[in-house]
Amino acid sequence: MDNKKNIDKQHLTELYDVTDPEIVSLQQKSMEMMYEYNLTRPAELEKRQELLKKMFADIGEGCYFEPPIHANWGCKFVHAGNNVYANFGLTLVDDTDIYIGDNVLFGPNVVLTVGAHPLNPELRKKGYQFNAPIRIGNNCWLGAGVLVMPGVTIGDNSVIGAGSVVTKDIPENVLALGTPCRVVRELGEHDREYYYKDRKIPKELFEKLK
Repeated sequence: MDNKKNIDKQHLTELYDVTDPEIVSLQQKSMEMMYEYNLTRPAELEKRQELLKKMFADIGEGCYFEPPIHANWGCKFVHAGNNVYANFGLTLVDDTDIYIGDNVLFGPNVVLTVGAHPLNPELRKKGYQFNAPIRIGNNCWLGAGVLVMPGVTIGDNSVIGAGSVVTKDIPENVLALGTPCRVVRELGEHDREYYYKDRKIPKELFEKLK
């Protein structure tokens, strides 16, 4: 007989009952600080930084998350590196771990969802779901409206085009986009010289990159 608690199964990619009173109680407590964060005023930057450190499982230096943030567990299971920037409306379905590397950019209305439900309708009616962690590498940029599905890993330096639905792992150093999201090409020398169509990166900026 399986004696593991629902709270344990939540992090083991096993089916568990989200209506379990223990889970509901813990989840409600975890969301309180997120609501406080979302009510902060633009000038309350110090307060925001203090709240982020309490909300997240881990968070590095130089991070900025534009309110509102929406998170199932108030970012309790989100691990963020240094210099992470999120534009308005980031949604983190963080029923289990979400790992975000250093220097990651999120466009507006990006969704990272670790939670999923079984196809069996009877199990869904009973409130069962399962979770699979998401991993975003260093120096990634996810454009506006990107959706990242459970269990996905996105490699270092990769860019995900706006509106993409990422259902499978994306390797490092690529541009990927579409529904479902697919690799379009590798990022290379052209991208080191041009920032938009035929517009070259100014030479003086290269000096700052050294």
